[in-house]
Amino acid sequence: MKKIFLMLMVVCCVFVTGCFGKDNNSALKDIRKKYENLKAYQLTGNLEILNNDDVYNYDVKVIYQKKDKFYVSLKNLNNNHEQIILKNEDGVYVLTPSLNKSFKFQSDWPYNNSQVYLIQSILDDILDDEERNLVSDDNGYIFTTSVNYPNNRKLVKQIVTFDKKLNLKKVSVVDENNISQMTMTFATIDLSPTVNSDTFDLNKIMGTTENGTGNSSNNTTENNTDNNIKDNNQTSTDNKENNSNQTTSTLEDVIYPLYIPTGTSLTSQEKINKTDGERVIMTFEGEKPFLLVEETSSVEKEFSIIPTYGEPYLLIDTVGALTDSSITWSSNGVDYYLVSDVMSQNELIDIARSVSVVPTMNQK
Repeated sequence: MKKIFLMLMVVCCVFVTGCFGKDNNSALKDIRKKYENLKAYQLTGNLEILNNDDVYNYDVKVIYQKKDKFYVSLKNLNNNHEQIILKNEDGVYVLTPSLNKSFKFQSDWPYNNSQVYLIQSILDDILDDEERNLVSDDNGYIFTTSVNYPNNRKLVKQIVTFDKKLNLKKVSVVDENNISQMTMTFATIDLSPTVNSDTFDLNKIMGTTENGTGNSSNNTTENNTDNNIKDNNQTSTDNKENNSNQTTSTLEDVIYPLYIPTGTSLTSQEKINKTDGERVIMTFEGEKPFLLVEETSSVEKEFSIIPTYGEPYLLIDTVGALTDSSITWSSNGVDYYLVSDVMSQNELIDIARSVSVVPTMNQK
C-alpha cells in the first residue's frame, strides 16, 4: 500500500507540474536558454530612482547587437533631459544632445557592475549567484539575487520578475531594509529586432552628418529600429536648437551639498567670470577636505567629443563621470566637478547625490 501511495503522489506531482507550469529548475534552464545567447534585442521601459524623498523617472530605450554594441537612451521625465550611453567598436560614449557634446571613455562598461536595464547583466546576476532564491506563483517567477554595485553600498540585492511565459517584466534593486531604490519596469522587449547599421554611429545619432537629423516623417519602413534612431536624431536636433537660446550665462543661486562629512566645513567660496558664463569654486576643509566647482553649462556650436577619464555613472538625474578621486556631472544648466584626495568613491557619490536633492539654498 505504501508503494502504491508513493507512486500516486509522484503521478500527482507530475500532473500538477504539467498543468500549472514549470518547476523552478526547469524555469531557470528555460530562462537561460531564452536570454543567454541573444544576437540582438530592443527594449523600452521606465526606470524609477529613489533619492531620499525624491523620485526620478526615466524613459529608457535599449538596443543591443552582438559583439558588444549598446545604445541606451535615458530621458529624465522630471526635466526632459536626454542622455545616450553608446558602446561601439571605438569605445564608450555618453552623449548629451542638448549641449552638443559627447564624452568618450576607455571603459569596461557595461560589464564593470550590474545594469538594471540590460538583459545580459540581469541574467549574469541570476546565474552567478549560487545562493539565489526563486519562487513561483500564479503570475510567474521571482528571483532574488545579489548585485554588483561597488559604488553604491546601499544596493544589496535585486528582485527580478518574469511572467509565466518567461518574459522579463520588472527588476527592483533594494537596500538592506528591502526598500526599492531603483525599479526598472519593462514595457516592450523584442528579442529579434532588425538593427540598422546607423544605430551605433556616433555622428548619425548626434545629427552631425548629412541626412543625420532624421527628417523622415514622410517615409515608411519596416525597420522599427531605424525609425527609433531617426526620431532620436530629430529630438537631438530640436534640443540643440531650443537650448542654444536658453543657455544662461550666470549662476543665479549657488547650490550647496546637503551632506557634508563630519569634521568638514566650507572655508572659502569664490566666483569667477568666464567668457561664456560664471564659475563658483567652493573649498571645504577639515577631516574630509574636498573641492566643489559649479559653472554654467554651454552649448557647443560644433559637435565635440571630449576624452574623459573614469567610468560612466548614473547619478540620480544625469549620467556623469566617476574616477577614484572625482565625479563630474551636468544638471539643469550647471556643470559640477567634485574632487577629493582623501575620500572614497562612495563618499564622493554621497555628496554629489545631496547636491541633487534641493535646487538652491534659497528654496522655501
